[in-house]
Amino acid sequence: MSQSFEVQGLIHSIGDTTEYGNNGFTKREFVIKLTGQNENPTYPNHIALELIKDKCAMMDNHNIGDEIQVQFNLSGRLWSGGGNPEKCFTSLQAWRVTPAPGQSHSSSSADQGASPPPFDENEYDDIPF
Repeated sequence: MSQSFEVQGLIHSIGDTTEYGNNGFTKREFVIKLTGQNENPTYPNHIALELIKDKCAMMDNHNIGDEIQVQFNLSGRLWSGGGNPEKCFTSLQAWRVTPAPGQSHSSSSADQGASPPPFDENEYDDIPF
């Protein structure tokens, strides 16, 4: 079972939704610069998060520079294939994206997910990322 976390930050970039494989798996990546009282602006932290499947549309109502809160699952898996050395992949899979407290922004109903989606390890068997 993956763990759930929350961060706040300014949107640095928003990628396009990309489809992988023949089963319709979609993924969209975005990067935020962390903000908040524990962040040192002299050494900013940028983190990449991803949205998968129906969650990809969550970034449609947000723009670069918006301050948002993101709830995400931290998960990782080992992968080896084609005789290559084993690799460990870590994913920050966002499941809720909302404007940061005090920010005025109209968010879609998709942003208001009540709980994280279950993580199905078997769903990603052939995807090395």
